[in-house]
Amino acid sequence: MLGPLCRRAWQARQPLTIARPFSTTNALQLARKDKKSQIRVPSKKALVAKVKRRAAKATKLDEAAEKLPLMNAITVLRAVEVARPNATYELFVKTAIGNGVAVPKGRVNLPREAKPKAEDTILVFAEGRLAEEAKKAGAHIVGGPELIEGVANNRYKATTILCTPALIRTITPKLGRVLGPLGLMPSERRGTVTEDFAGYIQRIQGTSEWRADKSGNIRVPIAKMHFPIDDVLRNIRHFLSSVKRATGNTKEEESRRTKNVGAKPVTAITKVMLSSCQGPGIRISDF
Repeated sequence: MLGPLCRRAWQARQPLTIARPFSTTNALQLARKDKKSQIRVPSKKALVAKVKRRAAKATKLDEAAEKLPLMNAITVLRAVEVARPNATYELFVKTAIGNGVAVPKGRVNLPREAKPKAEDTILVFAEGRLAEEAKKAGAHIVGGPELIEGVANNRYKATTILCTPALIRTITPKLGRVLGPLGLMPSERRGTVTEDFAGYIQRIQGTSEWRADKSGNIRVPIAKMHFPIDDVLRNIRHFLSSVKRATGNTKEEESRRTKNVGAKPVTAITKVMLSSCQGPGIRISDF
């Protein structure tokens, strides 16, 4: 064996090797280009066919899901919650909203309320004589363009916002992106751009507002377990009628579309479920 001094001397006589940096040649680059050119890009027709296959598969899975008639679902949940008569039925409605479509919203007066109604806060954009009429009609916040910054900064919180036709063009540029996603932007179609504040406020008195979230899902407490079954059925049917009107799924809207007379766009209702605090979520088949 070599000693330490001999080993150092032997290593000092070894030739110095310098590592060469790795570089790709033109041939390798050409080969890679050829390989990329061989990647298959699906055509538009193939992509459309793929989307259709996925939709058909989703439809089959949805059809295979277990569903019950509304009456049977109520009976099952009453049996589960037999020891909790004050438990609440919750109704879930899923709507298929698309990009650029306002979230469904509406007002309803249930035959028998499941919980105390929340008080509405009404804000009105009006000036002069119409502002005085709005105050007399019961509006909580009344003003002109000076309210715009407060609404945009969430300083003024309102559940209903009305506006006169004269001021709608003034508030839209600054509040359209703020109030639009919340479903609070005044519009002529919803009747919230008006001069008849007294009539509008009178119509919404005694009603409660419902609104879908950004995904199009609606959740609402619909009845109590101790309610008679007939009251539960009436509440659910009444609420679903309000949702169908807001989403354009009524027979009147279908006839308008057939005649091409000012029908509102349709937002499909894809799922309705009934659940309770400790009970399962049950798909409803007859909505």
